Parts: sequence; C-alpha cells; structure tokens
Amino acid sequence: MKVISILGSTGSIGTQTLDIVAQYPDQFQAIALAAGNNIELLAKQIRQFKPEIAATYYEEKLPELRAAIADLENPPIILAGAEGVAEVARYSKSQTVVTGIVGYAGLLPTIAAIEAGKDIALANKETLIAAGPVVLPLIEKHGVKLLPADSEHSAIFQCLQGVPEGGLRRIILTASGGAFRDLPAEKLSTVKVADALKHPNWSMGQKITIDSATLMNKGLEVIEAHYLFGLDYDRIDIVIHPQSIIHSLIEVQDTSVLAQLGWPDMRLPLLYSLSWPERIRTDWEQLDLVKSGNLTFKEPDRQKYPCMELAYAAGRAGGCMPAILNAANEEAVALFLAEKIGFLDIPRIIEKVCDRLSSQNKTNPALEDIVAADRQARQTSLQVNRELDSQGQLFCV
Repeated sequence: MKVISILGSTGSIGTQTLDIVAQYPDQFQAIALAAGNNIELLAKQIRQFKPEIAATYYEEKLPELRAAIADLENPPIILAGAEGVAEVARYSKSQTVVTGIVGYAGLLPTIAAIEAGKDIALANKETLIAAGPVVLPLIEKHGVKLLPADSEHSAIFQCLQGVPEGGLRRIILTASGGAFRDLPAEKLSTVKVADALKHPNWSMGQKITIDSATLMNKGLEVIEAHYLFGLDYDRIDIVIHPQSIIHSLIEVQDTSVLAQLGWPDMRLPLLYSLSWPERIRTDWEQLDLVKSGNLTFKEPDRQKYPCMELAYAAGRAGGCMPAILNAANEEAVALFLAEKIGFLDIPRIIEKVCDRLSSQNKTNPALEDIVAADRQARQTSLQVNRELDSQGQLFCV
C-alpha cells in the first residue's frame, strides 16, 4: 500500500490519479487532496476517498467546502490558501506527492513536499522548467525520488531502465502537432480559441492544449528533459508524430533506438510513477499495432512553431531565463484564452519579454531570484501587450 497526496486533485491529472486509486484500492491510498475552485468535485472526492486532510487554494472558498461536507461523521482537516496546499504537500503520513497543479503555481508546493522528504510523481513540468537549478539540489539534499508522470518523460524514463550510466546518447521527444498540425501557417492569424482547444489526440486542460497548439508544450518539455536526464540541448530533438502511439524515444551510444508505445492514456505514466520499479497488471486496452495503423513522423516546421525555438533559446541561456519564458507564456496564453490577443501574438509577446529581460538574467539563481524573475516577466508581459495594443499591432483585440 502506497500512501499518496494529490496536488490538483480536481484537474485532469488529479482525477486520473484518483481513477487509479479507485481501481487499485489495495495498492494506493489517497490520504491528502488539494484543489482549486471546483469545490463541488473536491467535496465528492472527499466523500469517496476519505482523505485525512484536504485544501482549496482559494481562501474565499473555504466556507463553501466546509458546508459541502458538513454532514460527514469524520470529516478531514480542511485548510485553504497557499499554506493550506503546502500542508497537504508535506502531510506527514504521505509517501509520494502527485504534482498535478498546472503551471508555475505548482512550484512552491512541490518544494514543500521535497523539503518534507516526499517522493515526487512529477506531472507539473514547470517545477523543473522554472526552477531546475534550485529543485535538483533539493532532491539530492533530501534524498527523495523524482519520477516523471507525464507521458513523454515517463517514456524516456521507462526506456532508460537497464541502460548503463553514460549509455544515453540522444532523446527524441514526440509531439502530436496539436490542433493546427495540418493547417497551413498562413491561416494561423485567423484561428479562434475554440479552434485551438480541439486537440486531435488528448483530453487535457485549456492551458496545456493551447501550449500543444503552439508547440510551446514540447519546447518546455525539452527544458524539463535537460534537467531530468542531464543531456545538453543539442542532444534533445523533437519530431512530429501525429498518432501519439510512440510517446518518446532514446538513442543509446551504439545508435540503437528504444521507444515506449501505448494508446494515448495518461493513466499509464501516472501508474508507473506511483508503482516504480514494479509493474502493476491492468485490464486496460492493450496496444494493437494493426489497429493503430501507420505510424508517421515529420520534422516540426520552425516557421510555424516559433515557440519551440524560443524555448530552446531560453534553455540554453539557463539561469532565470526558462522561468521568464514560462511566465511570459502563461500570461500570453491567458490573454489568448480571454480573447484579448490573437494566436500569433502568443510567441510575439513571449519573444519581446525574453529579449527585454535577457540582460537581467542570473545564471546561478536562488529560489528568491526565480520568484522575482517570474513576477517581473508577468508584469512585463502585460506591459508588452498594452504597448502592442496601443500601437494597433495585435492580430485580435
């Protein structure tokens, strides 16, 4: 029995993790839950899984949560706010924390879990992207395991089992290509939010679906792979694989290439991050290569996907630049989802923010430097947006 905490329990990662807990109650117990503002779902999860502690990030939602479970005979400890989420992350009885909070907001709770000696099932890629130079030393200091729970990095991790130290030569990240993989680049200026949210293969939250459409998601994964597996950026490649059957590949020193395959289902990497080094037998649909049909690949169009190159550049710059890139992207995507900018304005804003703040980059940042860089990048993003708007340079206002 592995006892786990889930950060972001009402989101895509959290609900799929709880599906695993429900299916394998003899293997896993969800003892602590933290969520955002979906109080109705959080209350249902509390009733079903009976955690000992639960929290909502939004303090104003605390009365609603208390009222929703007021009839429970043995209610959990109920907390709210950032500190409440951190308490869930560091809860003493938990062994592993699943970090399913979207974006930079997941960083500080993940650090709280690491400092409390918890193993991390990492579904929040921004933890390493924004703060890899800070997080990796903490992992070593506290002697905890950091296991990737997203499909691409789990695939790499699975392929590396049995590969000797120094045997990894190259990483190949596969990308679906997102909602616009078959759309000519010249038509991107007219696409709408609803178009960008139609991912062809995966069911994900809005932010990550937009990142998939811009290919920023894959650029961010390049930075994450650099920190997870220790390869420099010249040895981490991206290939478009529309079927999303091969979840990523590695090349070893003798040029052999190993791949991990499966249907597009986030439960598999989540389960492996919780059960490693064991393999739990499931009744899930087995992969049928005949049914899956042709597996195709193509090089990503760098003109069509400028976010990918921006991510590589920020990764190579190191220090605070990945945090700046990530913050600028989060703000730009939020503006697009609010229909205040056009799709092509997303990379324009990110590039301008990175250029404007590049001279202030700290190459060996402490956590406070990362936090300050994130805050400054968000402020700069909004300033850049106002400037473009006032100059009439936005594709959509």
